[in-house]
Amino acid sequence: MSHRYSLLVAVVLQALALLFSGLPAHAAPTHITAQLIAESPAPPGGTVTLAFQMTPEAGWHGYWQNPGDAGLGMDLQWTLPTGVTAGEPLYPVPQTLLIAGLMNHIYKGEYAVLVPLKLPADAKPGAVLPVSVNAQWLACTDTVCVPESATLQTQITVGAAKPQQRFDAWRAKLPAPLGSDGHFSVTDTAIRIAIPLPATVALDAPHFFIADDKVVDYGAPQQFSRKGDMLIVEMPRAEFARIEPAALSGVLRLNPAGDGLMVTATPGAVPTGGTQLASGSSAKIPALPILLAGALLGGLLLNIMPCVFPILSLKALSLARTGESEAEARREGIAYTAGVMLACAGLGALLLGLRAGGNQIGWAFQLQEPLVVAALLLLAVAITANFLGLFEFTVPGFATSGAPRNNAFATGLLAAFAATPCTGPFMAAAMGAALLLPITQAMALFLALGLGLALPFLAIAFIPALRRIMPRPGAWMVRFRHWMALPMGLTALALLWLASRLGGTGFAMGNAALAGLLVLVLVLAGRGQRAGKAVTGIVLGGIAILIAAFAIALPLTVSTPNTATTSLLPTKPFTQAALAEARASGKPVFAWFTADWCLTCKVNEKVAIERNEVRDAFARADVTVLRGDWTRRDAEITRYLTAHGAAGVPFYVWYPAGGGEPRILPQVLTPSTLTALVEPSK
Repeated sequence: MSHRYSLLVAVVLQALALLFSGLPAHAAPTHITAQLIAESPAPPGGTVTLAFQMTPEAGWHGYWQNPGDAGLGMDLQWTLPTGVTAGEPLYPVPQTLLIAGLMNHIYKGEYAVLVPLKLPADAKPGAVLPVSVNAQWLACTDTVCVPESATLQTQITVGAAKPQQRFDAWRAKLPAPLGSDGHFSVTDTAIRIAIPLPATVALDAPHFFIADDKVVDYGAPQQFSRKGDMLIVEMPRAEFARIEPAALSGVLRLNPAGDGLMVTATPGAVPTGGTQLASGSSAKIPALPILLAGALLGGLLLNIMPCVFPILSLKALSLARTGESEAEARREGIAYTAGVMLACAGLGALLLGLRAGGNQIGWAFQLQEPLVVAALLLLAVAITANFLGLFEFTVPGFATSGAPRNNAFATGLLAAFAATPCTGPFMAAAMGAALLLPITQAMALFLALGLGLALPFLAIAFIPALRRIMPRPGAWMVRFRHWMALPMGLTALALLWLASRLGGTGFAMGNAALAGLLVLVLVLAGRGQRAGKAVTGIVLGGIAILIAAFAIALPLTVSTPNTATTSLLPTKPFTQAALAEARASGKPVFAWFTADWCLTCKVNEKVAIERNEVRDAFARADVTVLRGDWTRRDAEITRYLTAHGAAGVPFYVWYPAGGGEPRILPQVLTPSTLTALVEPSK
């Protein structure tokens, strides 16, 4: 039996033992000491507060009213004088405890559960009213639970109220009433709650403790976003025994200190959009200066990507040709940098805007759209043909004729868009944080990424010594240009393969046909150019046919492809349910997130993951491998990545055996990185 279900069975059996074993009322608790304390006298018809002061031993904990996936709240059986009534228990804001995929709502230290007691209006002043209660609860460590009970007694004097300071301290730990109701809506996969909360209220690792049982998946990451004075909470629904609630209530924890609000919600409209916040299950966000440095370095590394390098190389050589004009070189450098930063900022703003509108997307989201990939394929084919000399059209910024600054600006736009599919070292944390930070800080990260991408070109423009060490112009530049067609052509082939993965074989064949038509148009244009003839008609006619086919015919060929992949490692598709089941088994889990358009992912798979030594080491340790394919949009994977502070792939998480804390692995892997997880001595 799995660790998770063993724990569940143990809790159930212990709860039954508690309820039906006939333990005497005076049975002394062992691990959580309970005291019943009355605050003060109360006047006739008034209310007095009773406190159950609970003191767990070190390493033990008690439970909130809804204990979560496992556990048991307090059960109170009152013996009261005639006319005296007890209200509902009031619990302090709880803590979370995640063990083997089970989320529990607990109290580790001393806590007090308060109960209001209403006295009858005809109570006589000076009378002493005896109060007795049989209390039952569950005391647990991380591995064992013990049912406990006690008969607790106190007395209440009818008279003038005298508040006690310790009761004020206990009341301060209760969630404060919100003052107005929220609204909630239910989908097939999630429950969304809109909580009226002023934007000035600070939130730090918030968590929503829902009082209703069997409604949500307690252990799944919660998503928080803010839209003006409305806080929106999204929680995945429970996998089994789903309940359609007529109303919802719960406690919103504002921060780790335990400040909280009591929330009630009725069915109603929940707005979409807003700025996403980091939830309690999210990775800790580094300081902004560290993130800015990561974005800058990440952008710098993008310059060596195969689809970007040819463009930048030719642009750098064209800049070298301006060596005699330092002013012109600087103007080109600034224009290029402006183009890069504008493209990065535009893509970042579009990403944030779409996420604010409720779309579950991440970095490089555009490559999850088949028609975007088709457009990039045609662009790569056109650039390859230009590099080969099939036609002469100044690809933006490759020469200084015309308007150099405009050309440089356009080159920057092109280079940034070609580079965005990639994430790598330094960049990943910055882009992940950008999805969780306020919009001004997020946009600063996108701009820093653009500056990093533009930095080498900017350095050449502003440092004459760098331009002087570059080769002088000559016939070799033509040969170099032809050689640059090789990586760009490989990029076009990779995009064609990606088209088949996104839209199926028919879609890929349609792309190939359009690419062939484009090459034919460009070859005819090139022949006309070399013969000194006007080629405007040929080019415009061909482009018109391409646009019509692209807009009308190509979308009809998109289908859902068979994306089954073979792997050296025995893998299962990633879902939250599969992860919870795997963790509950007590075995180690390797969660691996990839995409067909991610070059770093494919390199890692070739050199580190799909290796015999890794397969054998994982087999010996009985590791469960979950593979999340993010080639196409997958809202569940996007939510998981966001909750762990990642904007895109590659992303790797290791869950040790026995339900230990997960560990996020580096984005660049080696076989020893993985084998050391299960064989640390090797």
